Amino acid sequence: MEQTNFPKCQKCKTGDLVPLSDFGSQGANIHYKAWVCTNPDCGFNLKIRNGDVYIDEPIMSGTMRTNHTR
Repeated sequence: MEQTNFPKCQKCKTGDLVPLSDFGSQGANIHYKAWVCTNPDCGFNLKIRNGDVYIDEPIMSGTMRTNHTR
């Protein structure tokens, strides 16, 4: 199994920052679209949207999202 070392969260100093990927509107992979702290009490996140960087946006539960069929 491959071991990857992620950077420590500079906000809480406890969790690690892990990268998240997503898909663009045309279905292309977008790697490292967001970085989030693994400490649920911290909630630090850094996101890239349309070329802009957003820090510490509210985190919403994925259970509230509706599925899109393609």
